[in-house]
Amino acid sequence: MSADPDETDARRAQARGSRIGPDLWPRVAAAVVMGLVALAVAWIGGIGFVAFWWIASVVVLWEWQRIVEADRLFVRVSVGALLLAAAALLALHNRPLFAVLALAATAAAVGFVAAPERRVWTAAGALYAGALVVSLGLLQASPSYGLAAILWLFAIVWGADVAAYFAGRGIGGPKLWPSVSPGKTWSGALAGALVGAALGLVVGLVLAPGAIRIGPMFALGLAAAIVSELGDLFESGVKRRFGVKDSSRLIPGHGGLMDRLDAFIAASTFAALVAAANSRGSFIASGLFQW
Repeated sequence: MSADPDETDARRAQARGSRIGPDLWPRVAAAVVMGLVALAVAWIGGIGFVAFWWIASVVVLWEWQRIVEADRLFVRVSVGALLLAAAALLALHNRPLFAVLALAATAAAVGFVAAPERRVWTAAGALYAGALVVSLGLLQASPSYGLAAILWLFAIVWGADVAAYFAGRGIGGPKLWPSVSPGKTWSGALAGALVGAALGLVVGLVLAPGAIRIGPMFALGLAAAIVSELGDLFESGVKRRFGVKDSSRLIPGHGGLMDRLDAFIAASTFAALVAAANSRGSFIASGLFQW
């Protein structure tokens, strides 16, 4: 089985006498570029936003299907991409029920194409990839809270990731889940969750000042940050299950897109579910801020 990238980075850092891993600058470069693009697309909104995240979902679908090593890769990804486009358009036009049904149809179709012993894994990959564009599309569809919801997610996930990285390597301490991701620590997870929740609260106060209550908003941000960290662990677990180090080599020297979006996929799906359960209007994004 291939070594976990976190474990490799930790060993290199120790050899150099530093707790900050050699992957810092590649992480920074990738984060800055992708972050700026994501912010620009969020500001543009509409069809451009959904098209961007549909492409990201298709790439994640392709990476997942490669990892599970099922047959007929091109057919599975092509079928999945077409059906995910339908799900994305339904999310864009704020049709949550039909978007979810289209996502379920995508999973069924992709699983059907694969061999029987891989159908569960291939179908799960379609759900995983499609959850990204459907959840973001439904949140962004709100004229009043769409941009705020997306920026809130960015603040939580990015804040948690950065804080966890530096706290984990700067403070150290007991490992979070050594058998899945040896480089992650409890100190990093705790710092990441708190910082992510705090930044989410700040975004909420700035972009939806009259709608939120501080206590519930901080608690929701804390839950979303924890879910994002679990999403990172989940993706590491899938890669370990199939003996894969990186989801792909799409980002030179830095792994695949799924490696960069694992936390965001989990957080956006969680946010969309909570928002839908709490929404009192036609658009689910209001459910994140009206407590």
